[in-house]
Amino acid sequence: MKPIVHLRTLYDVQQLLKRFDVFVYVGKRLWDIELMALEIDNLYQAGVIDRDLFLQAKLVLKREHRNEQRMAK
Repeated sequence: MKPIVHLRTLYDVQQLLKRFDVFVYVGKRLWDIELMALEIDNLYQAGVIDRDLFLQAKLVLKREHRNEQRMAK
């Protein structure tokens, strides 16, 4: 498995989750982001991903979540 260096976009986080056979599609982008955050938490707590990768993913998801909320207003 090729190591992941940087996560910059939501697509990068989706690709990370795909590596662990986690596919997220709820139908609403905001909900997808929230579910991805929960899945990232679970992967980290299980010790499957390291702290650096966890923090990168959480930052991307937080930024995307903020953007989605801003656009909804």
